[in-house]
Amino acid sequence: MGSAVEARFAQLTSWVARQAGSPVTFAGAFLVILAWAAAGPILGFSDMWQLTVNTATTIITFLMVFIIQNSQNRDTEALQIKIDELIRTTMGAQNALLDLENLPQGSLDEFREHYSKLAEHARQKGFDLKSMIAGMEAEEETIRRKKRRVPTKSSKAGKRHMALALRGT
Repeated sequence: MGSAVEARFAQLTSWVARQAGSPVTFAGAFLVILAWAAAGPILGFSDMWQLTVNTATTIITFLMVFIIQNSQNRDTEALQIKIDELIRTTMGAQNALLDLENLPQGSLDEFREHYSKLAEHARQKGFDLKSMIAGMEAEEETIRRKKRRVPTKSSKAGKRHMALALRGT
């Protein structure tokens, strides 16, 4: 029964979080605040008038913190699992990077420093994103042509096109 309750709670919190972030909900909340503000002069800006909106907003905020946090935790965990699966299935990937979110902050800082140094090293070596993207696009085009079995005009022209794409020109 516990898992059924948890599943239902997950569905409910996801639905409430989506609804809370919708334009219709925002418009409704805005109209309620306008109505409350308009009632101020009629009610003489009394303590009860102020207490009503303060109490309502406090209760709603208190509940929404838990609902949004639950939804965000599940989204983050699902995303982390997907990233872990990508790392696991990528040739040459470091499996030590799986499950990093459970390490202490000091260990995370060490990993971040290591990858920052790798990035800086790559930039110093002349990493050229434009050329890299052009090369990837040329490879993808070659794969598409092979799948479609569309021959290039000549193998020499195809090689020239690939070389130009790899240079980014």
